[in-house]
Amino acid sequence: MSDSEPDLYSFLQSKDFADEDSSDAESEVEPEVQTVDSFDENGTSEMEETFGYSFDDEELGEALSTLSEEALDDAPFGIVQVDDDGVVQFYNQYESRLAEVDPEDAVGRNFFTQLAPCSSNRLFHGRFKKGMRKGMLDERFSYTFTYKMSPTLVQVRMYRDQQNQNWIMIRKRT
Repeated sequence: MSDSEPDLYSFLQSKDFADEDSSDAESEVEPEVQTVDSFDENGTSEMEETFGYSFDDEELGEALSTLSEEALDDAPFGIVQVDDDGVVQFYNQYESRLAEVDPEDAVGRNFFTQLAPCSSNRLFHGRFKKGMRKGMLDERFSYTFTYKMSPTLVQVRMYRDQQNQNWIMIRKRT
């Protein structure tokens, strides 16, 4: 590649790429998705206080299976429950708004290969598969989703609870 050609990351971050669909984007109202910048100095948001758990709460992973679907839907971050193969069992409203996928369309589909194929790599899906082999999963990392959207930086938590339920939690960053 010559010095005059931008690399892919630079192109994706460029104004030219971001503005390609600006005429359509301006007419649509984007649903609000809470970001990391929406938090106070203690890392807690008003929505998390209402929900009862923060994204970084150590007890969150075990608590998820005790909450109702309505409570999970009201969470101020994405919550996806998947089986050991990555097939979605539950998909909350935050994640639905972030990924622009209806929960009814997500359930029964593979998270890594059908819903978020950009996560079907060693960094994301590989960590999940390693956790399934070990029978325990507790991972936290930053990631950039690129499928069907402009690059979106997120924080990810993956957790396998004592009932052997697998949870993927996602919070958008700015």
